[in-house]
Amino acid sequence: MRLVLMSFLSLDGVSQGPGSPDEDTSDGFTRGGWFVPFLDETLGQRIAVWVDQADAFLFGRRTYENFSRDWPKMTDPGDSIAASLNGLPKYVASRTLMRADWAPTTILSGDVLAQIAALKRQPGRELQIHGSGRLAQSLLAAGLIDELRLMIAPVIVGQGRRLFPEQGAPAGLRLRSHETTPLGGAVHIYEPTGLPEYGTYGE
Repeated sequence: MRLVLMSFLSLDGVSQGPGSPDEDTSDGFTRGGWFVPFLDETLGQRIAVWVDQADAFLFGRRTYENFSRDWPKMTDPGDSIAASLNGLPKYVASRTLMRADWAPTTILSGDVLAQIAALKRQPGRELQIHGSGRLAQSLLAAGLIDELRLMIAPVIVGQGRRLFPEQGAPAGLRLRSHETTPLGGAVHIYEPTGLPEYGTYGE
């Protein structure tokens, strides 16, 4: 399976709490819900197409707890995203989570990177990470992510956890496609290319 990251981002790189003010208030974050004004039908259709390509999902603990609280309540048979999230295998990387009731879920602990690498070797289409910024940072640094799908809102949040933090691992990327949505969002799809290339201007 290909490992694909899907993440909402602000222009200043924040990925924390895009969906509501109380989604993730850790570390005193008070500006959640910043992506909501830019959600439109075009983006919703794009996400539905992406989720339909998943054969399994991968989460960090915090994102898993949020998803497992909310998505089981989505029971509309016409909601393809809910059907995929509720029905397909899920994996959560956590050293502290003792039980996971959102079936079918497997808890990954110990050498998480090795276990995820083993999952990638299984047959299938996509193993998708939704959010889970800290886990995504580790996987990107380990060279395990095959594609990044970034949904970028035209807003500067000014505080919050960033997907690409200072002192993070360097990575080169190739832009595979891009589009804008009616409410001003930008969708960029990248594939990692290894370490960045460097040069000197004018030479």
